[in-house]
Amino acid sequence: MATLLAFTAVFAITVAQNWTITNKYNIKFSSNDVAGIFKTFKGAIAFDEANPAASKFDVTIDVASINTGNGLQNKHAKGEEWFDAAKYPVIKYTSKKVVKTANTYQVTGDLQIRGVTKETTIPFTFKQAGGAGTFTGSFTVNRSDFKIGKPGGDVAEQIKIDINVPVTKG
Repeated sequence: MATLLAFTAVFAITVAQNWTITNKYNIKFSSNDVAGIFKTFKGAIAFDEANPAASKFDVTIDVASINTGNGLQNKHAKGEEWFDAAKYPVIKYTSKKVVKTANTYQVTGDLQIRGVTKETTIPFTFKQAGGAGTFTGSFTVNRSDFKIGKPGGDVAEQIKIDINVPVTKG
């Protein structure tokens, strides 16, 4: 009986809270040359501020939901040279570890774009208010690492990604 209680206590400590992504999220990208948003974002988030190591992020972005504010540019971005939405319909991020830093957190995981997977670390903050919270983060990717567009050219190699994801306890 004591073993069962000890196991239950350990299990309760290591299970992170499940969070449901609300429809108020904002996934923005920008460079000196182009900017826009992805309109469709979904996934599973388990996060525990007290025990970040038990946390897990498994999220996807629908590539066809790209919106630059310019219809021709959107069509071009979805095409073969850039994101190739027909062949690679989602951008996927799956965490491997989450750690607390001095003032923030960092999630390290696999970012997959256009069939290319790169380990990527994303610094983020989490602000909770009752049964709701918001994840906010910003990081940069090199588009050529993921074979997005031609190297060089008119669009900068470094693309900044800003994430704002409100959640509710799920």
